[in-house]
Amino acid sequence: MGPIRAILLPGSVLPAEPAYGALIKALGPDVQAVAKDLELYAGDAPPPDWSLDTEVDGVLREADARGWETFHLVGYSGGGAAALAFTAKHPDRLLSLALLEPAWAGAWDWSPAHTELWKQYEQLETLPPEQFMRAFMRLGVKPDVVLPPPPDPPPPWMAKRPAGIRAFLRTFKTYELDRERLAAFRQPVFFALGGLSNPDDYGEIANRLSRVFFPDFHLELFPKRHHFDPPHRIEPERLAELLRRHWEQAEAG
Repeated sequence: MGPIRAILLPGSVLPAEPAYGALIKALGPDVQAVAKDLELYAGDAPPPDWSLDTEVDGVLREADARGWETFHLVGYSGGGAAALAFTAKHPDRLLSLALLEPAWAGAWDWSPAHTELWKQYEQLETLPPEQFMRAFMRLGVKPDVVLPPPPDPPPPWMAKRPAGIRAFLRTFKTYELDRERLAAFRQPVFFALGGLSNPDDYGEIANRLSRVFFPDFHLELFPKRHHFDPPHRIEPERLAELLRRHWEQAEAG
């Protein structure tokens, strides 16, 4: 068995290196893990025609440039939604899929609570930038969670994030995630869920994916984590151990 090869997609806030640096270190030198930044932030503003397919094409270019015919894919939040889109488009390229609270997973079979939550996400678009990020973060966690304060001073890349998050919210309204092709995916799927994240959001997505799709589906709960202190940053050693086991079983199978 050769080295384990994995591409890691970040969410819509942190860039790839600070998001995944601790996890890549914990995975060790025998894992070829590539933290790939989102195509969304390649310029000063989101491309006018950007969609999840833009991220799918970016993952393909990354893998092809490295000569990786097959690989493991990991996606967190918005990157998790892009990872699902990649799985539907190019399932033959994946040895496994790992989802770290994907921000969206198709527009079908939503629970009433999930539907109501997305009405609140849509209302974010009317907020000014100074209120947008805090309101966005509040929706992703349980009501009693104390959110971390914003960085002071904010890093330069933070100025791009409200427009990027809005671009994700817009494409989620129109993107056609191929349900039948996802249902045909037989490789192992790992899902990490924070116990303090909003259960009507990420918990609902986990239940829906496990119920409708992915016969080889493993859910791992991180009781003290939530969407904005995720395990890949706060508990990288535990997540690395779980991912290595997931990948090794996929390659052995």
